Amino acid sequence: MKAKTGDRNRNRKLKTQSAAQVRATISFPPDVYETLEIIAKEKKVSLAWVVREAAEKYIGDKWPLFNPKTGDQQ
Repeated sequence: MKAKTGDRNRNRKLKTQSAAQVRATISFPPDVYETLEIIAKEKKVSLAWVVREAAEKYIGDKWPLFNPKTGDQQ
């Protein structure tokens, strides 16, 4: 069965996106989620940005030799 042009374009787009980032679904307690939303609104960034920054800081604090911005070890 031959793939439709739209299917090929969608698959190409998914492959490009997956090379750059991985999508995850995360559940938060309501109070934590509300706090994250407030932080995002105050900083004028997305909630995803706040969560990524928090995760990178956690990794940097937990494993100081790991540099999450470049993915390299120092």
